[in-house]
Amino acid sequence: MPVGPDLVVAYLSADYVVFGEPDLVLHIGEPSEELDALLAAEGAETAAYVTAANPHGRPAGRTENVLATTALLEAQREAGYACFAGEGRDPQGEWPAEPSVLVVGISRAEAEVLGRSYEQNAIVFVERSRAPELVLLDGAPGATQTAP
Repeated sequence: MPVGPDLVVAYLSADYVVFGEPDLVLHIGEPSEELDALLAAEGAETAAYVTAANPHGRPAGRTENVLATTALLEAQREAGYACFAGEGRDPQGEWPAEPSVLVVGISRAEAEVLGRSYEQNAIVFVERSRAPELVLLDGAPGATQTAP
């Protein structure tokens, strides 16, 4: 099922937060020196910001979302990736924060498979020295979206 334009706008305007001291906040289409530093410190060129919460963009219960995100985090750590917990936030406060994970070192292809395996509409993919990209996973035309 194609992702509607309102949902794409929400994804494009979201704050993608990686917990830390201080938190690292990613925005689609905006390069981040802090993210580049994190990738460099981990010896990686790429990362993906992925959630297991709210499959297909449909609200799920808090417990279900936490359990799914915990499974995602543990599976990626077992696969050998450095992972950092975070949450996707609506800067307008219209929808609740969504637990998420930054998976460092994962390839774009693997990240897309990962997102699909958790029934997600999109992931955020990043390459060092480049702006984060929203990658739609539904196969719709214009599958890669960046901020206007």
